[in-house]
Amino acid sequence: MGVIRVHEFTTVDGVVDAPMWTMDYGFPEDLAASIGALTAPAGGILLGRTTFEMFAPAWSTRTADDDPGAPFFNDTTKYVVSSTLTDAESVWRNSTAVGGYDAGRIRELKADRDLYVSGSATLVRALVADGLVDELHLYVYPVAVGTGIHLFPEGTEQKLSLLGVEALSNGVAHLTYGPA
Repeated sequence: MGVIRVHEFTTVDGVVDAPMWTMDYGFPEDLAASIGALTAPAGGILLGRTTFEMFAPAWSTRTADDDPGAPFFNDTTKYVVSSTLTDAESVWRNSTAVGGYDAGRIRELKADRDLYVSGSATLVRALVADGLVDELHLYVYPVAVGTGIHLFPEGTEQKLSLLGVEALSNGVAHLTYGPA
């Protein structure tokens, strides 16, 4: 059975949308190594449609010379959870649309490969609620932005178990959670 590892950049007040606020903190080697440890075992990338459509133009033209993460994002099969997108391959190579969210279908994908998820808050909420996330990696930036999409919206109840804590050189806290 594979593992689903989720990676989210978040503010201290829980905002996860379009993390432009990360730019002020750079991308030091220890952050790159931490994220690299999440992507290294992945046999697939699982994304929601919105994140897929944001990532495709950003990553599809990058090379390893531009960014060491480019080969992972471009060469690894991307599974896009969407009830509206039908031809993911025409948007970004090595991509396939798997239809709307279906926990059973995700379990099938997870059965024989580790999956990496980045962003995709709506998808992540469903995965966590269905007990499909094995590791939730929150990279908490020391900034509050006040408004935006929260990983867990008001009214959400979710118990998690702390698996690890790592302080990064740019002031970011890497918190790892698993199922309670």
